[in-house]
Amino acid sequence: MRAVRLSEHGGTDVMSVEDVPRPDPGEHELLVEVDAAGVNPVDTYFRDGSYEPVGLPFTPGVDVAGVVVELGADVEGVETGDRVFGTGIGNAGHQGSYAEFATVPADRVVHLPDGVDAAEAGAAGVVAGTAWRALVDHAALDPAEYCLVHGGSGGVGHAAVQIADAVSARTITTASPTYHDAVADLGADVVLDYGSDDLADEVLSASDGGVDVVLDHRLDDYLQFDADVAAERARVVGIGENDPTPGFTNDGAARSKDVTYTFMSMFNTPDLRVPLRGVAHLMDVGELSVEVARRYDLEEAGEAQRAVMEDSFLGKLVVEP
Repeated sequence: MRAVRLSEHGGTDVMSVEDVPRPDPGEHELLVEVDAAGVNPVDTYFRDGSYEPVGLPFTPGVDVAGVVVELGADVEGVETGDRVFGTGIGNAGHQGSYAEFATVPADRVVHLPDGVDAAEAGAAGVVAGTAWRALVDHAALDPAEYCLVHGGSGGVGHAAVQIADAVSARTITTASPTYHDAVADLGADVVLDYGSDDLADEVLSASDGGVDVVLDHRLDDYLQFDADVAAERARVVGIGENDPTPGFTNDGAARSKDVTYTFMSMFNTPDLRVPLRGVAHLMDVGELSVEVARRYDLEEAGEAQRAVMEDSFLGKLVVEP
């Protein structure tokens, strides 16, 4: 089979397409014929060595959608021929989806409903799973609450806008003006320019004085901002940052309102199938769609990884073997 491989850490040029033996599934794994694999920033961190490697050489890619072609000895509840999707991002991260076939632990995939596009599902695992974990599991977002999603055109952000809308929250998000109409079409009630000099005042005005839940993907930029726009007893869920040393300039803004901060990682998800089943249901009933901005073949995987870190686009990128 054909697969993207890398034998050393480095830039996108360390990846190449090779002919390798088709893998055999372990006793708790599935062998999936890959239809689509999402391209995530985390894929680049494993490639360049920022994250602890799974062992060299390896095939990158944590998100996957495809058809089961072989079962491990101890796998139950799945049959050959089933469509599945999921992600290997959890504890003891599992990779290998930039390939024609990939083995996947059975507890990291769920059935893919018949009406859901494989490319959307292949791109959904990390971003929609993260959005679900943040808003449903950690924030316990309720109907009619005000929810601020930073970066509503991004992978996690555009999924979060739709999940918040699906639970009937009043959703405020930020984006470049280029994407305002598209993000509004996804379910955002208010879309604001993230570059506005009056952004905090605009959020406060749109939320009747403060938001109940915040999903923050850049804590180094917005940690203090979140406290300033929070309502009393608001919940802020942080999923990432560019600088690992975020800090408050005035933590009293958070303490005076009993704001709760949760910093989460998908690596700690107890059972990935729980958020994935929720995502599958929303996709099945038309409440969640993953916008596929661009599609790449295996030979273009390096360009896809460059683009995911450097380019502006709405939604997600996928590799289709």
